[in-house]
Amino acid sequence: MYATECQAEVTPSHSNGNRQFQYSLADHTNQAFQIMNELRLGQQLCDVKLKVKYNDVQDEFVAHKIVLASSSPVFRAMFTNGLRECGMETVTIEGVHPKVMQRLLEFAYTASISVGEKCVIHVMNGAVMYQMDSVVKACCDFLIQQLDPSNAIGIATFAEQIGCHELHQKAREYIYMQFGEVAKQEEFFNLSSCQLVNLVSRDELNVRCESEVFHACINWVKYDCENRRPYIQALLRAVRCHSLTPNFLQLQLQRCEILKGDSRCQDYLSQIFQDLTLHKPTLPLQGRIPNVPQFIYVAGGYYRQSLSFLEAYNPVDGEWLTLASLEMPRSGLAGCVLGGLFYAVGGRNNAPDCNKDSGALDCYNPMNNQWSPCAAMSVPRNRVGAGVIDGQIYAVGGSHGCLHHNSVERYDPERDEWHMVSPMKTRRIGVGVAVLNRLLYAVGGFDGTNRLNSAECYYPETDEWKDIASMNIVRSGAGACALDTSVYAMGGYDGTDQLNSVERYDVEKDDWTFVAPMRHRRSALGVTVHQGKIYVLGGYDGSTFLDGVECYNPATDTWTEVTQMTSGRSGVGVAITMEPCRKQPCGGGLFPERVKDGSHDKKKCCFSSHTKK
Repeated sequence: MYATECQAEVTPSHSNGNRQFQYSLADHTNQAFQIMNELRLGQQLCDVKLKVKYNDVQDEFVAHKIVLASSSPVFRAMFTNGLRECGMETVTIEGVHPKVMQRLLEFAYTASISVGEKCVIHVMNGAVMYQMDSVVKACCDFLIQQLDPSNAIGIATFAEQIGCHELHQKAREYIYMQFGEVAKQEEFFNLSSCQLVNLVSRDELNVRCESEVFHACINWVKYDCENRRPYIQALLRAVRCHSLTPNFLQLQLQRCEILKGDSRCQDYLSQIFQDLTLHKPTLPLQGRIPNVPQFIYVAGGYYRQSLSFLEAYNPVDGEWLTLASLEMPRSGLAGCVLGGLFYAVGGRNNAPDCNKDSGALDCYNPMNNQWSPCAAMSVPRNRVGAGVIDGQIYAVGGSHGCLHHNSVERYDPERDEWHMVSPMKTRRIGVGVAVLNRLLYAVGGFDGTNRLNSAECYYPETDEWKDIASMNIVRSGAGACALDTSVYAMGGYDGTDQLNSVERYDVEKDDWTFVAPMRHRRSALGVTVHQGKIYVLGGYDGSTFLDGVECYNPATDTWTEVTQMTSGRSGVGVAITMEPCRKQPCGGGLFPERVKDGSHDKKKCCFSSHTKK
């Protein structure tokens, strides 16, 4: 029997020339434990009886102390540290169900355990009590796979109670990511007020709109209105109410029965409504930051002709992804994000066989890597600017042939409709657009005759444009963005040269001041903001279409070159949203391919290309 398992080696002796061999039996441990388990089942050579009691249920098991001690630090301490159990033939065990103890004993002898979803909590609890870490880890992995909106809160609570950090962390991350669905479940409505305040205070909540959080809190109060009404004010202070729209707040103040009976809550929300409609600075206003990577999306652009590219850049690791192309090549378009979706606004298809301005609005969904057409604008708009206020997209200026627009229209995604708003005071193409404190800023551009340094600001409540201080120099095709409490304008063309200068607008002082210039001159550049820094992408320097990306740090007033796009281009649409879901079209369906990376289960990139620069 043993001959076939023998691994023998003959080597010369180092001392006297005698020959010797070393013998090892690889499966000895397994065979020994198999025999010991047979002895346990036959109640032979056993030296301890475990009397297991759990409420009114009890059972007895015989075992070998040395096997139990080898599998559990608790049993080892019990039988070796001079405790009274050392000399006892019968040991009473309480707090563990007999069926759980039976499975733990089987694991001690066989290194194998079978656990179903109905008993995994009990088995894991028993394994924690007896410090059988490998069983705890197996149960933890199983529960992580079973996470669902209906059980995530319960699993998180259980993990916290038993001190299982990994499971607790994974369950909490699941709750944050799936908050919208979790908030509809029975477990959510059984949270205490303190638990709910703690939950909705989290920056990591993944919601498309803060109204989801608001409604979740109101529904929790309604579940037991008589007892929970006193907590409504604390809950509202945990909600990011300054991220709600004035229209939403006004509607809730008029219609929400919970609020009608609480004057303090009404006063609190009325003050926020006033802050928003008066466009008061609301910093520090911390938005939700779901714990998923945020990518910079770059759509379209121009290099010898208009392009249909869509690429995404991860600022954390330098990865570029090539994604689904636009249906039609476009340059001079604007990019923006609304509800996690990337929108491509207007532009122009410049090609040898085509030269057409576009009024199209197309929507890209990162979750399925697909574009969908939306309602077209009332007029084509090339070199357009775009911004988002209160969940609606504003398309500003641009051109259609020789016509330079001062018109502005607003898109409602719920109705898939565009509506005209008041026009700007000045016609502007190549206009820089930014949104700050719910105000829409339009800076610079070209009116058909002159490059402009003028700027104006749109007030949505009164539907009117007001002039603000002019920039220090004229800029057409400049980039613009809002960061902290300021609006920035960078680059552009002054009629003679491409520019690398950058100006910052102070909304309180109504003046522009220069900050550090970019390293490269750029017009028709893409601009966005990520984690408190400004990123500029591509553009034209007067002789070359640039592929470089620079990053501005306002804390140090410095620019740094960070990466290159896969090719040079100008007139791109740029915005930031979540990492695209990495699924590969295959056989008419989408199938994820997963790769393990440490403790995280990541989806493998299966798009047409991915590079790091």
